[in-house]
Amino acid sequence: MKILGSLLIAIALLGLTAVNADARLVSKSVSYHQGDAELNGYLAYDDSIQGKRPGVLVIHEWWGLNEYIKRRADMLAQLGFVAFAADIYGKGKVTQHPKEAGEWSKEVMSNIETWRDRAKAGLEVLKKDPNTDPARIAAIGFCFGGSTVQQLAFSGAPVKGVVSFHGSLVSPPDEQAERVKVKFLIEHGSSDHMVTSDKVKEYIEAMNRTNLDWRLIINGGAEHSFTNPDADKHNLPGLSYNKAADMRSWADMQMFFKEIFISGIK
Repeated sequence: MKILGSLLIAIALLGLTAVNADARLVSKSVSYHQGDAELNGYLAYDDSIQGKRPGVLVIHEWWGLNEYIKRRADMLAQLGFVAFAADIYGKGKVTQHPKEAGEWSKEVMSNIETWRDRAKAGLEVLKKDPNTDPARIAAIGFCFGGSTVQQLAFSGAPVKGVVSFHGSLVSPPDEQAERVKVKFLIEHGSSDHMVTSDKVKEYIEAMNRTNLDWRLIINGGAEHSFTNPDADKHNLPGLSYNKAADMRSWADMQMFFKEIFISGIK
């Protein structure tokens, strides 16, 4: 029942354990399209919860839709959400090579409408899943994905909130900001040299010129990609995992979801 599903999610968001002893994670690949692009996403949910529940769209780092992002989708499903990890690059485009990742992300970001449409295509898959409550949807993203969910919000997509983990900061388009009702949670690392302090200052000034509901949380000592346990394996300067920042930012996200899905705070 819907009430039971909402109750389980509420308990999970409060951080309690043993939410559902009969929890069973279901996950599967989902093929879909955006224009001529063939995409392949990843859906996860707990099928022991009855009725519709909030959905969370998950957007990958610049590496593509890899196992790390699928684990994040599983974690969300274990919290009681329907999670769909979207594919922004195209079917099979996953890499461990920075040059290739940079080329793919640059290609997508070079056209803002295409960039937003790729995210919207994933959102449509999530909305149409029979377990998803289409009136209660959020989007989260990591690095490249963090920028992507901000673009999704500014596109006017019907999501209640977006969470960016160590993503670039996307300033609101002046002509669109007034129409945006989405809430923003930005999780940033104080030692993220890919997003300089000047860019952070510019972002704050830009957001302060709007009436948007937003929060920027700066995690002390955290570098770029601080949520990814595999970040150090790439041996790239400025990329490293930070367990404390990872756990705190994930907890921040859960409280944010409690706000937008349950508490009704305006």
